[in-house]
Amino acid sequence: MPASSPPLKGGCLCGRVQFQLNQTPLISLACHCRGCQKLTSSAFSLNVMVPLLAFELTKGSTVVGALHKKDARYGFCDWCKCWITTAPPPESGIINVRSTLLEDALACKPFVEMWTKEKLPWASTPAKHSFDEQPSADAFPALIEEYSRR
Repeated sequence: MPASSPPLKGGCLCGRVQFQLNQTPLISLACHCRGCQKLTSSAFSLNVMVPLLAFELTKGSTVVGALHKKDARYGFCDWCKCWITTAPPPESGIINVRSTLLEDALACKPFVEMWTKEKLPWASTPAKHSFDEQPSADAFPALIEEYSRR
């Protein structure tokens, strides 16, 4: 969990899009899926999950990019193309934000890693919990509760 108190501020590479999290993240995640590998040009993406209403754009706006999937929308800076958010359907009430974009990115060590069945064999994280695919919706309440006690 970030050492800083909300609001937690962050922004894209060029600074045209800035945001703040008005609540402590619910959980921190590393995703090893091939999509995240390709979007980050790296081994995994690093994210924090927050309630949708706790995410606030304070400067600029995002555009939808990447896969244009029906069940998730990927928010990017239109200028520098930095990947900022992944928004599941609005009824989920959450949004995932790239934790490396936060000013206090060092404090967002991944607590859960997922899609490890697609993990590059040499990639590792300090995540306490590991899942072959995405954890079920039923698993998240207990994981979030455990993360909040840390």
